[in-house]
Amino acid sequence: MDDLNQKIIRLLRDDGRRSVSDLAIETGASRATVRSRIERMERDGTIIGYTVILRADALEDVVRGVMTIEIEGHVTDRVIRTLGSFPEIAEIHTTNGRWDLLVGLNAGSLTEFDAVLRKIRLVPGITASETSLLLSTPRSTRARL
Repeated sequence: MDDLNQKIIRLLRDDGRRSVSDLAIETGASRATVRSRIERMERDGTIIGYTVILRADALEDVVRGVMTIEIEGHVTDRVIRTLGSFPEIAEIHTTNGRWDLLVGLNAGSLTEFDAVLRKIRLVPGITASETSLLLSTPRSTRARL
């Protein structure tokens, strides 16, 4: 990724609603160049979407947590596909060390959170898990997609 694309992405991360004209002024490139760069990054999957970044406590009655998961054998891809179909799962990360996956969870209540934990633990290939509730988020720079 060249410097211009990095500048465009940095500016869009700060404000995803910035106009192409504003991005052109900030980067020193023409509007046509900025527009084509953004379109190319969208086509090739570098930019996968635009979103609103919320304060962690902006959504009412949301229970959030992280779950670390151990997988037996070579079924990681199948487990990831299965977990990806659960609407309560906000993100899935592969990792190293004792745990194979780190999963971000959201639910409307503790009862719903408990239900999704049970569904996850029943996925074939998952041999162990550990879950922690997220109480507050003093700082976050990540958008929730």
